[in-house]
Amino acid sequence: MNTTNITEYIMLGIKKFLAYLGIPMHLLDKVEPFLYIIVIAAIAFLLAEIVYRIVLLLSKRILKHKEYTFIAKLLEYNALRKQAYILPPIIMNTLLPLAFGHNPTLLHYMENAVWIYFVVAVTMAVTAIITSIGETAFRNRKYHDRPIKGFIQVAKITVYIITTILIISIVTDKSPVYLIGGLGAFAAVLMLITKDSIMGFVGGFLLLENDMVRLGDWIEIPDSAINGTVIDISLTIVKVRNFDNTIATIPPYTLINNSFLNWRGMSESGGRRIARGYTIKLDTIRPCNSEFLEKLKGMDPEFDKYISLKQEQSDNNEIRNTNNATGIANGTIETNAGLFRAYADMYLRHHPLIRKDMLIMVRTLTPTSNGLPIQFYCFTSITEWVQYESIQAEIMEHFASIMSLFELYPYQSTSARDTIISGLLEASYPIEKIKGMPYRTTK
Repeated sequence: MNTTNITEYIMLGIKKFLAYLGIPMHLLDKVEPFLYIIVIAAIAFLLAEIVYRIVLLLSKRILKHKEYTFIAKLLEYNALRKQAYILPPIIMNTLLPLAFGHNPTLLHYMENAVWIYFVVAVTMAVTAIITSIGETAFRNRKYHDRPIKGFIQVAKITVYIITTILIISIVTDKSPVYLIGGLGAFAAVLMLITKDSIMGFVGGFLLLENDMVRLGDWIEIPDSAINGTVIDISLTIVKVRNFDNTIATIPPYTLINNSFLNWRGMSESGGRRIARGYTIKLDTIRPCNSEFLEKLKGMDPEFDKYISLKQEQSDNNEIRNTNNATGIANGTIETNAGLFRAYADMYLRHHPLIRKDMLIMVRTLTPTSNGLPIQFYCFTSITEWVQYESIQAEIMEHFASIMSLFELYPYQSTSARDTIISGLLEASYPIEKIKGMPYRTTK
């Protein structure tokens, strides 16, 4: 049975139904075509619903046996129903000429309306599929931290632009190519009006294309209040949750045009840098004699071996030629400061939470008016903020407590307490009764 026979059968049924209702024969020719539209539309949507139910049933059975995230997302965003409803306009456009062939003008308008519906239905189906693809990719561990949302927005905007052009083309009976050519002058005016939006769009695309920022990245913009974790990225905005839990929203072109720090490399390397130190008073740095070295030999077995080795090298004039890991760069036995650097280097190299495969160095910096800065440079094996700060605090506190054994003292500005203690000592007040004296002062 071809489409002509189907149409004739439907038209005959409509005539019998109208005659049964008692409608006069002279009105049949006017009412019949419109009833025909209603009937074929109902048939088309019924077929679409049947197709949707069949596909839905098959999809659910597949998901019972194995989990497919993409199929689950298609169901969640109702993409299967939207795809099924592309069928009705195809059926209607096939049968319309058989009912309105005698009225070309009305047929033209009816076909345009059906084609517009078809374009909109396809657009809804395609955007639902794009959303499902984006959600599926986001749940994948490989792409979880990627800014998928921006690319999904680009795809959807492209689909909407094409849809708008096609609808205008259908309404005006003009070729889409002709419309695209006429958009040039309009685009020039539009760019002036929406300059910021276009800059944000282009900046967002460049940001995503060059993989400059990902979800979860810790970024910092110098000379601004932005210092936190990226929680959302789109083509027009980047949201950052600062460490004080405030939310900062910035346009993507701000990150493109200005410099910013992305700490992702630190996280991916598995090591977070410690670069802190103390400023040692210059008048506490002095040469080491044999008595002082013997006094410090009981601190640690490894440190004992180091001192003994350096004493042998010094006796044989070999110390300057040494190039091992604990050589002159990270300590000597010539001064108490060099000895302290050697101890600090050993401590860091034996610390269980310091990366041994990354740079470990204890060095002096340029002397200042406050003294000689000694810096501890290494990398922790844990990059999370709280654990990192705990490791750093433990190391710095240990060095502060052990420094007096080397008869070294860090620079500190004089406080009111220091002035009072000085006055008590000058007044011959018993030193053992003074609270707040520096550690080991009375021992």
